Amino acid sequence: MRIHLIKAREGGRAGGYVLRRLGALLVTMLAVSFLAFGAFSAISGSAASLRLGTQGTSEQAAALEAEMGLDRPLLARYGSWLLGFFTGDLGTSLSYRQGVGELLAGKAAVTLALSGLSFALIAALSLPLGLLSARLEGGPLDGLHTAFNQFCMAVPPFFTGILLSYVFGIALKLFTPGAFPGLDHPRQAARHLFFAALSIAIPRTAMTVRMLRGVITSELRRDYVRTALSRGQGRGAVLRRHVLRNALPPVVSFLAQTMAEIVAGGIVVEQVFGIPGLGRMLVASIGNRDYPVVQAIVVMLAFWVALAGTAADLVNARIDPRLRFSQAETGGPAA
Repeated sequence: MRIHLIKAREGGRAGGYVLRRLGALLVTMLAVSFLAFGAFSAISGSAASLRLGTQGTSEQAAALEAEMGLDRPLLARYGSWLLGFFTGDLGTSLSYRQGVGELLAGKAAVTLALSGLSFALIAALSLPLGLLSARLEGGPLDGLHTAFNQFCMAVPPFFTGILLSYVFGIALKLFTPGAFPGLDHPRQAARHLFFAALSIAIPRTAMTVRMLRGVITSELRRDYVRTALSRGQGRGAVLRRHVLRNALPPVVSFLAQTMAEIVAGGIVVEQVFGIPGLGRMLVASIGNRDYPVVQAIVVMLAFWVALAGTAADLVNARIDPRLRFSQAETGGPAA
């Protein structure tokens, strides 16, 4: 009976932690969306005047503002925009004269595919390379490995993208630089996206490997590791079974930050590879002063960052229940 009560209490704490994190995510999203809407409403001036151009009169601008609902109070316009954000109605682009949601749907799918592939490469490469780096510490190949890792961190993604485009695109003709085939051709699109994702993943993987190595080497100095080794367990087994579990929470948090930064890094890489994603659309919309499009993209990226942080907290709490229990007792954020 007591065991069942303890399990029920732990389950209740876990459920409460998840609800608190989801509630914090909702509040963050609402705050970010309101700030973005208010900021772009202030700096954009009259969207009606921008649409009419220099030839429009003040009477035409006033009539178009009334038609677009811009004569209503800010909170009323924000409420309508927020409702439209979750239903796909984000207003009308000033440059393309079509719905922002319709305009961004295909772009967001491409960016999501690029970001997902980049993160998959980082996660798949970082863990084995981090373990290898920790095992090489102090060995004859440690200096060479460290130098190569530093080199990978120092090279920016756009430069790596240019090299990959030249070698695999122009020289080996594995894909056509600047001619993205579209997601309707999955095989060709995956090949094109792979090299773009690789250019994003290389420096972030090197950073994650360096962090993972530092966390693992710190854990290896703890008493429980020496106890496990004294009992005859091999170093590799101790790394996999004990050290890695304790080293994962900070790495998961770092990967969540990486997930958020992938989109920012992808803006430049999309330009290099000619990928028609949100990055290229954002750059073009800023140049055209197409504020409804810029506003929607900024909010989407901010939501992505907040969602990545919340996902990291939930995964860390799953790996180490002490994190959610400590937050429940102190009322503060998880460590």
